[in-house]
Amino acid sequence: MSDNVEHQKVVSFTYQLLDEQGTVQEQSDLPMSYVHGVDDRVFPKIVEAIEGKKAGDEIEVVLPPEEGFGVHNADLTFSDEVANVPAEFQQVGAKATFQNDAGDTTEMTVVNVSDGKVYLDGNHMFAGKTMTFKIKVSSIRDATGEEIGSGQPQTNMDLGGMH
Repeated sequence: MSDNVEHQKVVSFTYQLLDEQGTVQEQSDLPMSYVHGVDDRVFPKIVEAIEGKKAGDEIEVVLPPEEGFGVHNADLTFSDEVANVPAEFQQVGAKATFQNDAGDTTEMTVVNVSDGKVYLDGNHMFAGKTMTFKIKVSSIRDATGEEIGSGQPQTNMDLGGMH
């Protein structure tokens, strides 16, 4: 049995996410878990970089927009006159959910209120940016058959003694 990160292992890790200026934008001190090679919630470049690592190893992965949070899509931006927008959506940071005729929903965030207009953006907040993940592998264990089948660890409750 290998103690290295490999296919069908549950990998737990902590991370920091830094922007292009090196400022921490997000951080998790509690380990996050995924099933290596099965769970598609982890960026492929991170999966590739963490392959073969051991508990305690630290890696740094730079993700350009194309390999990370995507390029900024102008079609996901919208603006309207303040008078047409309900009061609760007239402040930066407010989130609004829109639904099209097909029933698809998009969450947009108010990114600016100026010149009598409200500006919303449905892109991920890191879209168009090169971001750097600093990752520390906390633990590695064999995945159960159920975890392999679902592609995701059962729960994070087993993380208590892993860090």
